[in-house]
Amino acid sequence: MTVRRAWDDLPGAARQEVERTIGTVVKAVSTPGGRNSELSETLWTDSGPVFCKGISTESPISYMHRNEIAVSPYLPADLAPRLRWHFEVGGWLLLGFEHLLGRHADLTPDSSDLPLVADAVTRIGVATVPRTATGEPRRISDQWSRALKREREFPTAPSTDPWTVEHASLLTELADLAPSFMEGSVLIHSDLNPTNFVVSDRAKVVDWAWWQTGAAWFDPAYLVIRLIAEGHDPQSAEKWAQQFEAFTAAPPEAITAFAASAVRLWERRFAHTAATEAARRWAQYRTS
Repeated sequence: MTVRRAWDDLPGAARQEVERTIGTVVKAVSTPGGRNSELSETLWTDSGPVFCKGISTESPISYMHRNEIAVSPYLPADLAPRLRWHFEVGGWLLLGFEHLLGRHADLTPDSSDLPLVADAVTRIGVATVPRTATGEPRRISDQWSRALKREREFPTAPSTDPWTVEHASLLTELADLAPSFMEGSVLIHSDLNPTNFVVSDRAKVVDWAWWQTGAAWFDPAYLVIRLIAEGHDPQSAEKWAQQFEAFTAAPPEAITAFAASAVRLWERRFAHTAATEAARRWAQYRTS
């Protein structure tokens, strides 16, 4: 979790560079949410608003902003906001995005946003995969495997749900299989949740810091958890995801292993969040 800063907290050199690019900032409004940016503000000038996010270049998670810089040129304009500029100045890495009009997605049952969200997920699946600076793909299987390995190093937390404790061996066995099913070459966002969709006449997707390459079923499966968290039962959430061919074609054991791995990854750090409880309900459903 980063410490949020305001526009006026930036060094003078950083603010001057931004204003040389967009004009004098007459109003700065902090945006709620988001855990990975120290600066997250809508900057208003005489030419209109710009969304600006930033982080200290010394932050250990500044790489996440560099991930967004890397992926942005490959994202279609109808899928994600345009990255207008970025630079490092005064010890800060700053990114300026097209300002989107809209609201976060409503994923509750019968929401009219659900078809728009589905359309956005489809567009992610056919987007061009970025080239990284090293030429190596950013594999979700590698990231998931490392995260699961780290979790095994921690003892069971006192807050762990009794069902998770009772079924710890099964969950661990299934979770360990999950990365092997994630291999693939499709662009995936890997963090699709209501706040990462901006909905107007269609849904656009923001916050691409966690983009990866992998199996095409991953993003629809991730959204199953989010749908359950927003009031769907596991069966209806899976039915929604079945509109995606990749989800329907995935081996059943791949989906079960993914649900178990989400529980293993989130239970200790986010024990009582809606997403963790949803992942647990889904794992219970699939292993019952």
